[in-house]
Amino acid sequence: MDYKELEYARSLIEASLDPLVTISTNGKIMDMNHAMEIITGKSREQLIRTDFFDYFTEPEKARQVYEAVFAKGFVKNYPLVIRDHKLTDVLFNGSVFKDENGLVLGAVVVARDVTEQKRFEKELTEAKVFAELATEIAQHAKDNAEAATLIAGDAVKAKQQFLSNMSHEIRTPMNAIIGFTKVLFKTELSTKQLEYLSAIKTSGDALIVLINDILDLAKVDAGKMIFEHIPFNMANSISAMLHLFEPKIQEKNLRLIKEFDSRIPTVLLGDPIRLHQIIINLLSNAAKFTSEGSITIIVQLIDENAESALIRFSIKDTGIGIQEAKILTIFENFQQAYSGTSRLYGGTGLGLAIVKQLVEQQGGSVSVTSEIASGSEFSFILEFLKTAQKSAILIDTVAPNNFNNHLKILVVEDIPLNQLLMKTVLDDFGFAIEIAANGKIAIDMITLNKYDLVLMDLQMPEMNGFEATQYIRNVLHSTIPIIALTADVTTVDLAKCKLVGMNDYIAKPVDEKLLYNKIVGLTSKNQERKVGKTENKLTIAPPASKYTDLDYLEKRTKSNPLLMLEMIALYLEQTPTLIAAMKLSWQNKDWQSLHAAMHKLIPSFSIVGISPDFENMAKKVKEYALSQQQTDGIQSFVLQLETVCVQACIELQDAFKLIEKSKPYTSPLIKK
Repeated sequence: MDYKELEYARSLIEASLDPLVTISTNGKIMDMNHAMEIITGKSREQLIRTDFFDYFTEPEKARQVYEAVFAKGFVKNYPLVIRDHKLTDVLFNGSVFKDENGLVLGAVVVARDVTEQKRFEKELTEAKVFAELATEIAQHAKDNAEAATLIAGDAVKAKQQFLSNMSHEIRTPMNAIIGFTKVLFKTELSTKQLEYLSAIKTSGDALIVLINDILDLAKVDAGKMIFEHIPFNMANSISAMLHLFEPKIQEKNLRLIKEFDSRIPTVLLGDPIRLHQIIINLLSNAAKFTSEGSITIIVQLIDENAESALIRFSIKDTGIGIQEAKILTIFENFQQAYSGTSRLYGGTGLGLAIVKQLVEQQGGSVSVTSEIASGSEFSFILEFLKTAQKSAILIDTVAPNNFNNHLKILVVEDIPLNQLLMKTVLDDFGFAIEIAANGKIAIDMITLNKYDLVLMDLQMPEMNGFEATQYIRNVLHSTIPIIALTADVTTVDLAKCKLVGMNDYIAKPVDEKLLYNKIVGLTSKNQERKVGKTENKLTIAPPASKYTDLDYLEKRTKSNPLLMLEMIALYLEQTPTLIAAMKLSWQNKDWQSLHAAMHKLIPSFSIVGISPDFENMAKKVKEYALSQQQTDGIQSFVLQLETVCVQACIELQDAFKLIEKSKPYTSPLIKK
């Protein structure tokens, strides 16, 4: 090999940044590049003719490298550690070289520095370990959170159940106490007896107010408070409420002043009962803390547009006022402005907490300004939707002239004291009455006798009011009006009353006028519906109104006809399939398919304005599909949902045609 060839070979060797060594067949170093000198810290002269394996932390492994090269002709990625100042990790790759006759002269091995690669691998491994640990910690935290959520949910349920039971247990004796007190007032009494009786009634009324406050607060806290959206006349509603409140104001020789903004729309959509509750709470507070002067209620229109009206309600008094430091806390539970307030004026400090919750749950805000010895002003702002509907007509407190008082009423009640009370009250109304001690007896009596109305207690032995009503509706197919008598006025049970087919409810202690009005209203309507009655069969009247209400859809789409058409078309396309799947999966006991069908069906109810009662019914079916527990009424729910959805499709087809007819275009989703 001439000089030029040697220089060329040397340049190739030195071009490698990794240590490169040529070794003889007996493992002696024959040549190397500069990188090998640097990594070992030795010169070329010191390295030549030394043993290859002496420069590694594991000489025997190094010996195996060159032996493997000569045995196989090559070696790939053999891991070694060079014995230098930092113990460099390398991977050796090598192959033999031969002369022109094929005789092996030695081997060339290159050591690739993999220190950084090892570090990266180590860091990656550590990162994976940490990631797995973090994932495990996160999963543990998630499990803990889910467990805490379940515990909290169970606690809320337990709280609701406790309140429900306590409400029933307290209201049941209170119903008798207050009821018989009212009965006694109608008898001949001495002055002393009247005085004692008045004291009993006042104490009973105060206890009922306290029970109502606690239950209302619990319902709001649990998110169970339901707000109606019904048309009502704001001016008439406020006037009627103030008329009821006037005696309390007059007792203290105070002036009641009303300022009502005439610009407020006549009929609005909202919850008049909750509005009354808020205002009565504030008026009661004002009357309680005002000994002279006046109480003023101001109802003022703040803003309005085509869809809604923003209204401010203010109750001003000339009472004792509130310290500035206490204003921030008076809306909290059981808080009062002064430590001696309860002793001097009575109350529990729940009224304002309920006001704040009721206002804020409806998207409003509440505020207060006050000055010691000058008075206070409590204000709240609520938004009401406008409507072209007429306000609901309240039943008059006097029975119509043509109303027949000779009604036959079945009272289903298990407690003898309450049976006697209801008999006394209904006798005063001139109604005939029969008693059933539980739902099972009631069903037997309804099967054999004719009644105009049923007053149904909810909690009874053997068969409760819910089970009895379901049987009357679904097995006997009777449309007889049923009013629930409930000492438990939680939202859950009131919703269940509607679901099982009860026409109305009345809370214990029973208000006699309210009871009479409900009986008159329901029996009058029932007489009108019995046009199709035959001797042995009751014809169920069609619903008085549509199952669907497109107000929500119109608002959601901002009255865009094209979007409305698309959403109606989608409902018409998917609903028949889902209803068929619901029925088939119920018949086949395919609970997974039933759950899936209900899951897809439920969201469509609110979009097309189907009553929340039916949505709740669908949720019950979905829950049953998941757990197969509490089977009562599920089959009936499935059949009712089929009827509702089929009728909804018919109504929406008509609505679709009407919208389509009024516009020159149609939705691209509509299948011709």
